[in-house]
Amino acid sequence: MKKIGVLTSGGDAPGMNAAIRAVTRTAIKKGMTVMGIYRGYNGLIHGEVKELHVRSVSDIIQRGGTILYTARCDEFRHKEGILKGVETCNKHGIEGVVVIGGDGSFRGAADLSAYGIPCIGIPGTIDNDINSTGYTIGYDTAMNTAMELIDKLRDTAQSHDRCSVVEVMGHNAGYIALNTGIACGATFIITKEMPYSVEEITDKIKSTQTNQKHHFIIVVSEGIGGSEELAKQIERETGVESRATILGHVQRGGSPTLRDRVVASQLGYKAVELLSEGKGNRVVGIQRNKIVDFDIKESLTMKKEFDRELYDIASTISF
Repeated sequence: MKKIGVLTSGGDAPGMNAAIRAVTRTAIKKGMTVMGIYRGYNGLIHGEVKELHVRSVSDIIQRGGTILYTARCDEFRHKEGILKGVETCNKHGIEGVVVIGGDGSFRGAADLSAYGIPCIGIPGTIDNDINSTGYTIGYDTAMNTAMELIDKLRDTAQSHDRCSVVEVMGHNAGYIALNTGIACGATFIITKEMPYSVEEITDKIKSTQTNQKHHFIIVVSEGIGGSEELAKQIERETGVESRATILGHVQRGGSPTLRDRVVASQLGYKAVELLSEGKGNRVVGIQRNKIVDFDIKESLTMKKEFDRELYDIASTISF
């Protein structure tokens, strides 16, 4: 394989640039030409392609976002769109593509592979909701960002004897909520994976009040929502002044942490290795600190267990 492409798709995540850098430099070291595909599959369809050189990816490892930009692309869900993508690859001599994104991006990679363009997926999403890997690029940075912001909210909650209901990202997965909740000493953590009731939350607050605690942090996963109403319910039931804060997309930004930079570099290197061996329709990931790869379709059907033991630990020590 002499020429490959690299694109980022779906939501951006800190560490994507580190992965782009690793892909580009590994490929160049192996004698390949690297084409940057801008704005994801949308850019692939419309031919937004430019060669990347060693210096093209200098000084980007510390930057958040993605220098290749990203976009959603409904057109690529259909055969006509996929064929336009194949046509762009053929026009530019692109023999394989590294796709950095989430499971929606991997479905596009599987489609491209089926039409003769081998693809390797790299998991890049702050939600850590790719089932075939224990860790996704951007997850660590997002958790640290959320933790720092919740720590700041705690200062004002403590000053006013308030309850802060904090909504963190994680549309269909509660991993950010669970880990930031335990790291910030949250009174209660709410995720889709674990059943809960408002009565449980208010009872916990009332119970901790008997231990001379007067300020509270409730961490809510984005997939649950309703943070404003929950704050009102807590205030009605407990008499504790309560405020809701939705942290939102700030969690996607910022300079990636050391872990995100290192893992992105490892996965980028592995992706190019697989393409150089003529392999496609694969997703790379990390399990038990080892780099692994799976068939894309297999990876999309795998199940990921929620860490109930960590949830129990959080519940046990928060009072």
